[in-house]
Formats: sequence, C-alpha cells, structure tokens
Amino acid sequence: MLLLEGVSRRFGNLAAVNGVSLSVEAGSFVGVIGRSGAGKSTLLRLINRLVEPSEGRVSFHGTDVTALQGRALRQWRARSAMIFQQFNLVPRLDVLTNVLIGRLSHHATLPSLFNRFTAAERTMAVESLDRLDLTAHAFQRADTLSGGQQQRVAIARALMQDPAILLADEPIASLDPRNAACVMDSLQSINRESGLTILCNLHTLDAARQYCDRIIGMAKGKIVFDGAPAALTPAATRQIYHVPDGEDLSESITSTIRRPVRQPEIAVATA
Repeated sequence: MLLLEGVSRRFGNLAAVNGVSLSVEAGSFVGVIGRSGAGKSTLLRLINRLVEPSEGRVSFHGTDVTALQGRALRQWRARSAMIFQQFNLVPRLDVLTNVLIGRLSHHATLPSLFNRFTAAERTMAVESLDRLDLTAHAFQRADTLSGGQQQRVAIARALMQDPAILLADEPIASLDPRNAACVMDSLQSINRESGLTILCNLHTLDAARQYCDRIIGMAKGKIVFDGAPAALTPAATRQIYHVPDGEDLSESITSTIRRPVRQPEIAVATA
C-alpha cells in the first residue's frame, strides 16, 4: 500500500500540496483530476521524490520513502516509474534502445551508454514492445512515430524499470482522442493483467470515469473528492473545478483546462 500522511509542499507562500493524507491499495487504478494548478503534478512528484515534501510522510509497504537517500532513493525512483506528458524519448535513437534505457537503474551508467545490455534485457524490451503493439517499430527512430506511439514507447520504457507503481502525469494531454484512447487502453490492460498500481493525472472527466476504479479530486492543493466514478456527481464536480451554481458545467470545466508544454524531465532513475 502507498500511504501519504499529512504531506505538504510549499513554494514560498504557495502551498502546492496542502496536508494531503491518502492511501492507495495495491493493484488499483486511481485517477487524479482538478483544475490546472490544483497540485496534481506536484503530488506525483512528491511520491517519486522528484520534489521534496515540506512536511509529512510518504511510505510504501511500510518503507518510509521520505527518509530514503542515495542508492535507496534511486531504487525507489525506479520502482515508482513516471510517465510524462512530453514523452522524453531520445529522438535520434531507435525505439528498442529508448525502451532499453529503462534499465539504466539496474546498470552502471558507463556500460549502458555503450549499449551493453544483456540478451535477457533485449528480450524483455521486445516483450514490452509487443505488449504495447509496437514490435514492428523496434528499429524505427523515435521521432518518426506519432504522439500516441511515442507515449506507448515511454510506457514500455517505464515497464523496463520493473516498477511496483506507475505514476502517469497527464499522459494523454497532448494527444488527439484516438491516440489518447489507445494510450489509456494500454494502461488499463497493464493494470488488469499485471496488477500494477497506477496513479494517473487526467485532464478529462470522461477518461477518469471510463478507466479509473477510483477518482481523487484536488482543489488548491487539497483533496476535496475521493470516491468511485459513479459518486462523482455534478455537485462534486463543481466543487473540484470551482464552478458556481448556474454556470454551464461542461463549458466551465473546459475553460479551466490548459495544456502547457512542459520542459523535459528525467523520466528514469540512474545508478
């Protein structure tokens, strides 16, 4: 179980995440929704320790994640693999090599840079690509793929980290509806077939309702909704997105959603 206890993160006077307590059962698919700036991305980065908490505690199966340092912290970042909106692939490398990069946390860096991956790891990478219907593109340059294909390559790379939990930060925000559905179908299949815990920030209510077992709604750094998709009533939705009674709910939610282009981030842990 993933457990957050009174976790906060402040940037100056701004509390991006404010006293969040949350438990996530193993094998669940949890969607996190809310306005831009509600604290969704910061919450995932606190779990992965890409952002340090100002206060509170994160633990996983009894291990105090907030106390980890050095190699133990790098191992945790491998076990809590992250997928970002901007796919963070190496454009000039082929798809197979991009997927193999997910094994960097299991190697000394120098041998990996010389492409010295084992036969077993190459087989594992091909199996990951096959799982995501990308085998035919294994030797194609990453920058020649569609956005949806690149995001599935990023998922395959994350699986190479042998994660215990997958953290997806708006993985479909930059995709068209068809590619977005393909990516979400892939995540749902991984969750159901492997029992991998997935915590996913989403910018659309429809995707959260369709794919997630549980929905967390955030507003101003706090959790204001936590329940099954069926419990996400119009009243609860108005609270999450700060839509007053009398205003059109769908139009107001759409106007609060921005799709920022984020700067590239480190997506895999290195040894």
